[in-house]
Amino acid sequence: MGAHRLDKLEPEHLERFYTKMQVNGSKAATAHQAHRTMRTALNHALRRGHVTRNVATLAVPPRIEEEEVEPYDIEEVQRLLSEAAKLRNSARWSIALALGLRQGEALGLRWSDVDLQNGILRVRKNRLRPKYLHGCGGDCGRKPGYCKQRVRKNEDTANTKSRAGRRVIGVPGELARLLELHRKEQDRERRIAAKEWNETGFVFTSPVGEPLVPSTDYDAWKQLLTDAKVRDGRLHDARHTAATVLLILGVPERVVMQIMGWSSTAMAARYQHVTGGILADVAQRVGGLIWEVAKASDESGQDGSAGSR
Repeated sequence: MGAHRLDKLEPEHLERFYTKMQVNGSKAATAHQAHRTMRTALNHALRRGHVTRNVATLAVPPRIEEEEVEPYDIEEVQRLLSEAAKLRNSARWSIALALGLRQGEALGLRWSDVDLQNGILRVRKNRLRPKYLHGCGGDCGRKPGYCKQRVRKNEDTANTKSRAGRRVIGVPGELARLLELHRKEQDRERRIAAKEWNETGFVFTSPVGEPLVPSTDYDAWKQLLTDAKVRDGRLHDARHTAATVLLILGVPERVVMQIMGWSSTAMAARYQHVTGGILADVAQRVGGLIWEVAKASDESGQDGSAGSR
């Protein structure tokens, strides 16, 4: 907020700040997050007597347009999985499309979280984007991430942000077999890398055992969409797809919430218009199939009766 004194801060200052953020390219959701942060910070100031009111509660935050849920259909999922089977870490995309793990959750998985014998998977950690400090004291003139002597300043993972995010998920038999094949392939890479292998225990790694970088994982997703000739979409759309399929299959809402790590039933409500449309399409296809079968049976019966005469 620049040079504004706390005791001179007005709601209009905050509103102009949110507008400026959006003019400079930030999304409304980002400006709304700034508003929530400001409100929390000013509540602390209020409790400690630094201000007499919290002006953030009076400011009008940016309106957020609810993002449209755009799941991939079954044919698109099949093309994605078929193309993913040609890649390293192919099980990474099966987990995204079948279980709906968030990117950080999937990349934060360690083998100690996976029990293939009992068919369960524990989600406990989020993979963090690497952040660096200069190892040269800033003399290189580059950004810290490009410094040749850079030093990592954060951990590889952190606990999931919410209690709902920490969950146990049942792994379908087909996916368990894919993970078992993935583990054997990782063992083979470990033998090839020999002394260069860095044992981190992550399920999805680089060819030398390092945890995957989220930005690299995102680029791999975009390339997968191109190779599979599937419409462009966010990595989060894979998660939407998993949720939609679970609801279509009639899995109880509370169970879907557990699998997806949702803390509110409002999340499930967002999918109702999607599942309704897809269910109607499925019903139409099934109806068409039944009609064709009935028609074939009827024609077969007519042929049979004609032959008997």
